[in-house]
Amino acid sequence: MEFVKRFGWPRVIIAVFLIVLFILAPFVGLDLTRSFVDVITRFGMNSILVLSMIPMIQSGCGLNFGLPIGLIAGMLGAVISMEFQLTGLLGVLTAMLIGIFFALIFGFLYGNLLNKVKGDEMIIATYVGYSFVAFMNMMWIILPFKNPASVQGFKGEGLRTTIDLNAYWDKAISYFPFKIAVKSDIILPLGMFILFALIAFFVWIFFKTKIGTAMTAVGSNSDYARASGINVDKMRLYSVMLSSAIAAIGMIVYEQSFGFVQMFNAPLAFAFPSVAAILLGGASVNKANIVNVFIGAFLFQGILTMTPSVINSAINIDISEVLRIIISNGMIVYALTRKGRD
Repeated sequence: MEFVKRFGWPRVIIAVFLIVLFILAPFVGLDLTRSFVDVITRFGMNSILVLSMIPMIQSGCGLNFGLPIGLIAGMLGAVISMEFQLTGLLGVLTAMLIGIFFALIFGFLYGNLLNKVKGDEMIIATYVGYSFVAFMNMMWIILPFKNPASVQGFKGEGLRTTIDLNAYWDKAISYFPFKIAVKSDIILPLGMFILFALIAFFVWIFFKTKIGTAMTAVGSNSDYARASGINVDKMRLYSVMLSSAIAAIGMIVYEQSFGFVQMFNAPLAFAFPSVAAILLGGASVNKANIVNVFIGAFLFQGILTMTPSVINSAINIDISEVLRIIISNGMIVYALTRKGRD
């Protein structure tokens, strides 16, 4: 009972429900191994995006509803890397470096804006995210990209809505450093887990440093931090820039696993699920850690993956998209109403 109290009843209930779905899977004709690999693959695709929430939460900036700003930086890195015709691991690493560069610039501007609206960060961030996506929708048409694989075929101008990565760096990280075949046609995406572990370790180490400790102090009590000589605005700015940079990496990891770069309004689909996942993992609006990321991302993606599959197989009717919308939005509403409560 002590464990249940610390872990939280909502997370226990969701975890038990997920286990029940795995138990039911073989009885409705699903391959249990494939189902489990699907869940952990989706975890690997989304975990870094959830991880990017930690810096802003810890610094007191709240939940990063402006996540699309970092995601767009990652998308810029992806399409520029393709413009250079880079492939394989070199292509995806170049995309990450370019994405981080733009994320730091965008994060600097975004962070300065949030410093001017203290107390309303989450509301303003949501509108900033939507506005920036709309602005970039125009820029994706105007920017002078020339790669035939990226631009629209009719006029050769403007980027496609969906860009295929098959000839560039599809699964370049997922199957690095080597492939692990669970079955003949099921491959474990080891590389994504390694990268998540490395970035999570970096975030953990960062918050042990002087800057990271100061950032946490600002989030805990900004008045006390200011009295201690900490530049509150600077720490908040650093947290936004770091969050945006991690989000850019997360977007590229998602893209290489998915096999496509989704443009235009695609970033709008990531902010709320990432926020919901970290809240579901036990984080609050001013405190989060790596464990919250791991638990929340796994439970959220597990339920989102397994429920439609099990129900579709059980009743032999394809209602997966309807179920996916109901489940994902229902879990988002639930998570956003918790705010740290069990």
